[in-house]
Amino acid sequence: MPKLTIGLAMLLLIIGNNIAVLSDALIKNLPKDVAVYQFILYRQLSAIVLLIPFCIFSKNTHFFTGLKWHIVRGHIWLFGAVFMVIALSTLPLATVNALFYTAPILMLLLAMLFFKEKGTFSSILVAALGFIGVLIIVKPSHFSWAVLAAFIVALTMALNNLLVKKLPSHHNVFQTLLLTSLVGTPVALALVLWEGQAWSWPSLFIATSSNVFILTYAGICVWVYRYIEANKIAAAEYTGLIGAIAIGILWFNESPEPTMYLGSAMIVLPLIWLAKKEQSKQKIVNS
Repeated sequence: MPKLTIGLAMLLLIIGNNIAVLSDALIKNLPKDVAVYQFILYRQLSAIVLLIPFCIFSKNTHFFTGLKWHIVRGHIWLFGAVFMVIALSTLPLATVNALFYTAPILMLLLAMLFFKEKGTFSSILVAALGFIGVLIIVKPSHFSWAVLAAFIVALTMALNNLLVKKLPSHHNVFQTLLLTSLVGTPVALALVLWEGQAWSWPSLFIATSSNVFILTYAGICVWVYRYIEANKIAAAEYTGLIGAIAIGILWFNESPEPTMYLGSAMIVLPLIWLAKKEQSKQKIVNS
């Protein structure tokens, strides 16, 4: 496995975020009357099935070490998944993703408040410009419960990424993702029983397909944020917005307003500048 430099970490996050957009697109394709909690349970179970083969041959000594942090992250992930379905079923794909990408801004703030990470002027500037870009895209006058749901998803994403540092270092990516899914399944099942809807097998297919993409993204996040400080790379999370705009146009016939492109430019262009700045700094340190 190659050494994880800042440049490689940012590239992985860029790839991961655009893969995650495909998961969002599948969820947005769900029927309007979908049983939300049942779909979430399908995601939990299909994730477990997908991950077990990768964990069978992994070193599983002290598999349940740090279980309390896995429980915390697992239920934050579950909570966020519910609001993700709500947001994606209501808002345009590009708009939802624009709101999801407030997560890096929240990560920077939470990392400084609770993990004592020092935000550089460059990273704070990029985060501020990105936040302004998000406001231009969303427009405060368009605020709704669906918008609030998307912000809640962003908060859960930020918390989950930061809490990776609390997990045992001997757990590999697959073990971490498996535990995240396992610990949340009992609550997901309880919610399904409370929901009381008939079982829908098409939802299982969509949940499994969606999981292939989102688990790839989650695995990248676990690896990257375990070794690189959030304030140095979190801005790379913004780039999935480009993929969301493209898929929204091609798949859902969405027509983004000019403000979408202006806001996106305010997000992406500072990111490119920050990436080049961090790579130059890394070269100086290594030389």
